[in-house]
Amino acid sequence: MLTIQQDTTPEGYTICRPVGELDAFTVSQFRQSLAEMASSHRLLIDMSGVPFVDSAGLGALIGGIRRVRELGGDVAVACNRPTLVRLLRTTGFDRIVTVAETVEDAVSALDNQEQQEA
Repeated sequence: MLTIQQDTTPEGYTICRPVGELDAFTVSQFRQSLAEMASSHRLLIDMSGVPFVDSAGLGALIGGIRRVRELGGDVAVACNRPTLVRLLRTTGFDRIVTVAETVEDAVSALDNQEQQEA
């Protein structure tokens, strides 16, 4: 079972918070939610409520990030689960998107990135 919470911060960030396993059984729901948030110019995906991700989940995550970027947005991932962070680093995911420990760290990383681009 997967639930997906969505919040917007006063600074204009959209936060996607999947809670539950992200696998072949739940990936379509996650993919749809990311598609609905793709027009957000500042998307943070908080993976702290996800204990397990399989290859289908990782593919959906990468696809969602690609879609946001194609529409001109920025994305960062917050994750404080050591096993999931290890998976993201092992697969090279952290080379295509910022992976931070907390949502606050992810916001800071995106803010710094925007300042460097300006």
